[in-house]
Amino acid sequence: MSDTRTAAMTSKAWPFEEARCVLKRYEKNAPEKGYVLFETGYGPSGLPHIGTFGEVARTSMVMRAFQEISDIPTKLICFSDDLDGMRKVPGNVPNPEALTAHLQRPLTSVPDPFGTHSSFGEHNNAMLRRFLDTFGFEYEFISATEFYNTGQFDEVLLRAAAKYDEIMAVMLKSLREERRQTYSIFLPIHPESGRVMYVPMKEVNAQAGTITFETEDGEEMTLPVTGGAVKLQWKPDFGARWAALGVDFEMYGKDHSTNTPIYDKICRILGQRPPEHFTYELFLDENGQKISKSSGNGVSIDEWLTYASTESLSYFMYQKPKTAKRMYFDVIPKAVDEYHQQLRAYAGQDITQRLNNPVWHIHGGDVPTSNMLVPFSMLLNLASVSSAQDKSQLWGFIQRYAPETNPENNPDMDAAAGFAVRYFNDFVKPKKVYRAAGDLEREALEDLRDQLKAYDGPVDDEALQSIVYACGRERFDPLRGWFTALYEVLLGASQGPRFGGFIALYGVQETVALIDAALAGELLSDD
Repeated sequence: MSDTRTAAMTSKAWPFEEARCVLKRYEKNAPEKGYVLFETGYGPSGLPHIGTFGEVARTSMVMRAFQEISDIPTKLICFSDDLDGMRKVPGNVPNPEALTAHLQRPLTSVPDPFGTHSSFGEHNNAMLRRFLDTFGFEYEFISATEFYNTGQFDEVLLRAAAKYDEIMAVMLKSLREERRQTYSIFLPIHPESGRVMYVPMKEVNAQAGTITFETEDGEEMTLPVTGGAVKLQWKPDFGARWAALGVDFEMYGKDHSTNTPIYDKICRILGQRPPEHFTYELFLDENGQKISKSSGNGVSIDEWLTYASTESLSYFMYQKPKTAKRMYFDVIPKAVDEYHQQLRAYAGQDITQRLNNPVWHIHGGDVPTSNMLVPFSMLLNLASVSSAQDKSQLWGFIQRYAPETNPENNPDMDAAAGFAVRYFNDFVKPKKVYRAAGDLEREALEDLRDQLKAYDGPVDDEALQSIVYACGRERFDPLRGWFTALYEVLLGASQGPRFGGFIALYGVQETVALIDAALAGELLSDD
């Protein structure tokens, strides 16, 4: 066994813990299907959102961890529930009123309002595949419509007909009394209107493989359960899909957790072992409310990628998936800087530490070197004091600080400079509030200014930090008050960077001029 595999078998990183649970399924026998199957589902009623990214990214992390501890082949399936009936018309599509006539029809039978695909479901599936491909996920795509229509689900559907009463007993326990009266695990699709019908069954004939029911118009109708004439309600469909595909691992949000026993029981009734599952906590907006794609609160994928890299988003997704996290714009700078801190730490770590480092899981073990010479938070402060409108303004400071670098040989730094200017102008600038220095603060700032004016040593972070520290040490207890004053008086912010590093980047004489401007009250007019 390799050193990496040995370390992986005891790693406390959550993807390895989940991967070991999956491996335990096959301690005695290899999977009959020849591979271990990881699945993630998608409801194509709208465009992919940040939860979709998180689910696929995290599942991919567990699959990659499994590949490190086992030689059994793996597969990731992204399953689109596109046979679901369209329950409401989305508000963010062209000519939404034209879709009203297609309510309750499967999404793959609803015309595409964008006019680019043969159906609304196929349009959204194409958006999903493009989204997954953009991020480089390795997966196999399955459409529920195709899965039902081509007979791949037939064996399980016939088994569900044979076990109808048993599955119904599981479902009825979870339903309110009025819902029980009309509930059926089977949803027939009307052969003429194409609508998904929520009607009770008059008969389920397991031997013939048919269901008999009355339509909403009172017409009695018999349909085969096979071939796409009928679909399953979503909770039975969840468990039946596990049974049909032989799913070994699936993760989903906490809002699904109460249904897990139902999914598991149905999968067992249909003759298969339920998968290992992982329930993650939901994302919250700035007010602590659950993020919803319909209400549009929180941060979208496009919005995150307007201000930071994909890797920083993956880092955020990796962190504490079982803890509810605020996902708003103010988490982005911290995620960027922590991601690069972990990249820098990785080079000096032993194998155990590396496997516990988020970047191993973000990059599937092939970890790059960070070339972020300046932290993102520092770039934001630089954008602030220089009133930067373009990343080229920041490069003037960066190249003086690190003459050997340029945008061409340091594309990550170049991208980060652009992100920082954008983030500063959209989020930091509108909230900047400068204040005047108090008497003790003014005295300390004058001391700092004078020492910097006389300074002729190297432009070194640590040397400059020592000067900053000395100016505050004799005057402030605790010293935190001195740094708070620097941030609030000079940067118009409640917190900020390590100030010696800021001076080195911004420039010694530039900092002297900044202090003079603050002491003269010139920054206050920028509020």
